[in-house]
Amino acid sequence: MTNPYDLIFKPKTITLPSGNSVTKKASRTPVYLLLILVLIIAAGKITGFSLPVLAKRINQLTVILKKLVQPDMRFAKHVWTPLFNTIQMSVMGSFIGCFLALPFSALNASNIMTNRIVLFINRLILSVLRTLPTLVLALIATLIFHLGTFAGTLAIAIFTFGMVTKMMYEYIETVDMGAYEAMEALGAGKVKAFTSAILPQVFPMYLSACLYSIETTVRHSAVLGYVGAGGIGLLMSERISLREYQQVGTILLMLFVAVFIIETISQYGRKKLS
Repeated sequence: MTNPYDLIFKPKTITLPSGNSVTKKASRTPVYLLLILVLIIAAGKITGFSLPVLAKRINQLTVILKKLVQPDMRFAKHVWTPLFNTIQMSVMGSFIGCFLALPFSALNASNIMTNRIVLFINRLILSVLRTLPTLVLALIATLIFHLGTFAGTLAIAIFTFGMVTKMMYEYIETVDMGAYEAMEALGAGKVKAFTSAILPQVFPMYLSACLYSIETTVRHSAVLGYVGAGGIGLLMSERISLREYQQVGTILLMLFVAVFIIETISQYGRKKLS
């Protein structure tokens, strides 16, 4: 009887027609598949996932979906104001975050900031900010500044700041430094050299990143109401708690249309910039 250990771990010798032989390493695929299977089973045990429960309750999903796809358009008049608040939160937060991201991206670029200690501190702060999800940022903001759209705007600004700064400093590190170094050699300061030699190279990418952040944060801001940060998420949470799924469908439909319009405008702008 063949030993399973030999099938998996023992190298195989293959004889070629010429009479020569080569040694083929045994495949580790069965081991990897077994490891993945063990991890999936362990994850299911930890999270309490149950296929019998899923099969038993799957019909409840169709009940909710049927109500969601039959939106109550009479409720639309109650959605406009929270929807506009959500868009305003997204645009204002993105504007603040993008405005602050440009100078900080230069401070995080290794070819601009040559002081390794300052560079390490800047990137550490940026990593901490990017680690926190938008929902957690909004929760912290509501605890400090109370409930409302201001907390949501602040959370989006911090999220946008971290995302755009990360994108921009990585791009700045790839630009041609010839003109920047020449201006510094002629006596220009770092700020003057950056705005004259580096900024024209990265500005189209910067505007593209800002447009992308706006279309991204509209989706993020839709759920900030769950922690009291204002916007359409607060109304959605209220309707879901009351099991008014047809009204939830109205909210989702209007949000989808708003996001689609914003993404279309953003993609057109980014296409022109590229």
